[in-house]
Amino acid sequence: GPDDVLPFMRNVTAGRDIPDARLEEVSGHYHRFGGRSPINDQNRALIAALEDELAGAGIDLPVHFGNRNWHPFLADTLADMRARGHRRALAVMTSAYSSYSGCRQYREDVARARAEVGDGAPTVDKVRVFYNHPGFVEAQADRVREALATLPSDRRDAVRLVFTTHSVPRTMSRHSDYEAQTYEACRLVVEALGEDGAGWDLVFNSRSGPPSVAWLGPDVNDHLEALADDGCTAVVVVPIGFVSDHMEVIYDLDVEAAETAARVGLSFVRAGTVGTHPRFVAGLRELVEERLGTAPRRALGTRGPCWDACPLDCCLTPGQERLPAIADAPAASRPR
Repeated sequence: GPDDVLPFMRNVTAGRDIPDARLEEVSGHYHRFGGRSPINDQNRALIAALEDELAGAGIDLPVHFGNRNWHPFLADTLADMRARGHRRALAVMTSAYSSYSGCRQYREDVARARAEVGDGAPTVDKVRVFYNHPGFVEAQADRVREALATLPSDRRDAVRLVFTTHSVPRTMSRHSDYEAQTYEACRLVVEALGEDGAGWDLVFNSRSGPPSVAWLGPDVNDHLEALADDGCTAVVVVPIGFVSDHMEVIYDLDVEAAETAARVGLSFVRAGTVGTHPRFVAGLRELVEERLGTAPRRALGTRGPCWDACPLDCCLTPGQERLPAIADAPAASRPR
C-alpha cells in the first residue's frame, strides 16, 4: 500500500546512498498507480498458472514465492520450505537473460537467504536463462501480433518495432551476455512473426545513476524522437526485457514513452509482456521438466540452450569478489 512505497524503495536501493528526496520522487510513479507495485499480484497470477500447468502434466511439485525487496521475503520462504520438509528446490527467476542484476544477483540473494535460514535450508538450483526458449519467443511474438492488430490499417505497413529492455551500466554489460542474448531474442521474435514482422530496433529504458556512469543506449525516448525525425509514423514498443507489466513498463513506457511519441507525432502501441501467456507458462513447465530429466533441452536459433549451472565468475562486475556461498552447483561451460 501507499505507506509501504518509500520503505520498499529503501530496500531496493540499499547500500547505494540515494537520498530520500530522490526516492520520494521515484515513489511518485507508484502513487500514480494507486500507491502499490503490481508485481506481487502478477507473480501470484504466474504461480497459479504454473501450478495448473504442472498439475495438467502430472507433475506433483509445490510452487513457492520469495522476493528480494518486499514480502514475502526469500529467507522467510526458504524457512517455511524447510519446515515443510523440502530439501531441494528449483528456482524460476523472472528474468530471461544473463547479467549481474538479472541472474547473478538473484543467486547471491539465494545464498544469503540460505545462510540466514541456516542448517537444513533447501539447496536451490535454477532453471537456465530462457531468452531463446520457444515458449518465451512464441509468446512474445503473439503479444506483438496482438499489438499490430490494433494499429490503423493505413499505418501497419510503415510501422517500426521498437524492442526495449532495462538499461544496465556498460561495465555490467561487458561482463555478461546480456546485450547479445537480448538482441538474439529480438531477432527470434521477428523471425517468428514472419510476414507479420517489420523493421526493428533494440533500445533501452529505465536508466538510473549518475550521468558520469555510462549505461547502455539509446534510450527509448531519444530513439522515438529520432524515428519521427526520419519520417516514421507508427511504432509498436515491445518490452522484451520484462516478463510482466510492472513499474518499469507501465510508467516508463506507458506514460513517459507514450508521451514522447504523442509529442513527436508517432502512433504508439505498446505490446504486452509474456505474463501468463499459455505458451510462456508451458515453456516454464518444459524448463522444469528438463531438470527432472523428462523433456529435451529446446532452444531456437543457433546459440543453443544455455548452461544449467553458472560458473563462479559468471556476470561479475569490476571489483566484485566471488561469493563462496553460490558454489553449490558445479562449474559449467562458459556463457554463450
